[in-house]
Amino acid sequence: MSKIIASNHKAYRDYEIIESVECGIELKGSEVKSVRQGNVNLNDSFARAEGSTVTLYNAHISPYMEASYLNVEPTRERRLLLHKKQIAKLSGKLTQRGFTLIPLKVYFNERGFVKIELGLGRGKKTYDKREDIKRRESEVIARRILKARRK
Repeated sequence: MSKIIASNHKAYRDYEIIESVECGIELKGSEVKSVRQGNVNLNDSFARAEGSTVTLYNAHISPYMEASYLNVEPTRERRLLLHKKQIAKLSGKLTQRGFTLIPLKVYFNERGFVKIELGLGRGKKTYDKREDIKRRESEVIARRILKARRK
């Protein structure tokens, strides 16, 4: 049973998620305490595979107030923890045109470690977003009709 701390709703709206992978994140002590309080924002964050590492950019973890001088910059680059084979597979797919690594959610796993779910996504065009809205609205209408019939 994992406890979700933050999720990136814009990722599902702006990207077509093809594959997802769970990875660890390298955090300082004060950052972990701040994450436990839920002070994480994934909007506008992304990840890049550079050589043999994957790095997370623009993820905002607010400073922990009781940490005083031990706090670090809220949007610093953070290393993501993946196996070499996973990194090689992701970097191979990222070389294809249009793919991006987007953090989907941050959560604590069963053992109490902070994990990030990364999604391999391709950016949606405006007409794709409109199609998703139409599909969602038609599903809502269909559910209403079925519910009315049951009564």
